[in-house]
Amino acid sequence: MKGVVIFLLTCIWSYFSVFSQEIYNNCSNALELCPNQIYSINNIDANVAVCPTCEDAFAFCFTPDNTIWTTFTTNATGGNVTVSCSNLVFEVFPGRDTELQAAIVQAGFPCDGSTLSLVGTCVSNATGNFVLNAAGLAPNTTYYVVFDGDNTGAGIVLPAECTLDVAISGPGVDRPIPSISLIEPSSPVCAQEIVTFSAITSDCPDNPDYRWYINGVLVATTIDSFFQTTALQNGDIVQVETDCYLLCPEITSVTGTPVSVVTFLVEAGPDQTINVGQSVVLGGLTGAPVFNWSPSFLVSNPQSLNPITSPTETTTFTLTATQNGCTFSDQTTVFVETDIEIPNTFSPNGDGDNDTWLIKGLQAYPNSFISIYNRWGTLVYDILGYSDQKAWNGGSLRGTPLAEGVYFYVIELRDSEEQVFKGSITLIR
Repeated sequence: MKGVVIFLLTCIWSYFSVFSQEIYNNCSNALELCPNQIYSINNIDANVAVCPTCEDAFAFCFTPDNTIWTTFTTNATGGNVTVSCSNLVFEVFPGRDTELQAAIVQAGFPCDGSTLSLVGTCVSNATGNFVLNAAGLAPNTTYYVVFDGDNTGAGIVLPAECTLDVAISGPGVDRPIPSISLIEPSSPVCAQEIVTFSAITSDCPDNPDYRWYINGVLVATTIDSFFQTTALQNGDIVQVETDCYLLCPEITSVTGTPVSVVTFLVEAGPDQTINVGQSVVLGGLTGAPVFNWSPSFLVSNPQSLNPITSPTETTTFTLTATQNGCTFSDQTTVFVETDIEIPNTFSPNGDGDNDTWLIKGLQAYPNSFISIYNRWGTLVYDILGYSDQKAWNGGSLRGTPLAEGVYFYVIELRDSEEQVFKGSITLIR
């Protein structure tokens, strides 16, 4: 009957172990113990691997039954190591043992139990807090700490299962505490100015990148140790963090002081529209003591917030102001409407009526260029800078008066918008 019970209990244990084993049940997935950190582990539903070269092919002060594996790597100097085991909580069940076994070992070949050697304390019957010690461990070397449930007591048919806290310390694994400092720009800074923050680390090898935060929000990840931004607002706080050490990475971070950002009102006023020959008052606003308009030659007073301007073509004006060492600007555009009227006929017959081709509004464009062609594409008239006195009177070609008919014109205003007018004009004698 006892054999049946053992068989049934073993089957139940094996069934649940398939679904609830910890990943560190296997040596190849051993849990990395980082110095001065506490890990909660357990060997509940753990099993044992039995074969000549399996991970559990060893026997020190105990024979493995349901092992779990942890590992650690010594630092560059090596030395003594202490593994503290505390808060043991056993699974209490009829026929199940309540003693824990553990040892610090080294493998000649990773996870090959036949190559394991004991390098420190071996415990076989722990029921409460205990400590494992290893002395003079080699530098930069990987070791294992194996835990196992005892299965030796009278009436015991199942090995002990336990949850416990584990921490490793000592000069063999201790390392300098990394730190990071932040070099901030001189305060105050100007709004939308490019500002640079630099990080300096100490005792922080292998850091792959830097993560930068503004007011707790991640805004950039850099490979270099500096960060630039133009998006700071008054009172913003910059923080930087990085991971130190590739093995058992440790995050170190530093938070800067609130940034003072200078900003003030500069408004050039709304866009306006005028006709050629009209004037308009610019509507600037600023509280800064120093300001000016550009282009200055197009305004009545570049140091006035409300100068008068009479542009002959569409022009963008910039109001620039300076205060507390910061300079900001704003723009407004005065649109000049083109009010040009191009007649499509004229009669140069000497009667004093409509004898020349008068183009209304073209005089506002002193750089304009007019060219006129006959129907065969021959240039019969051109002029730079139109005026009523220069208006086309029908003229002649090679001494012969031009015949009645249709001619074709191209008028280039040569303004900022590069406006060009093309069409036909009928000459009537």
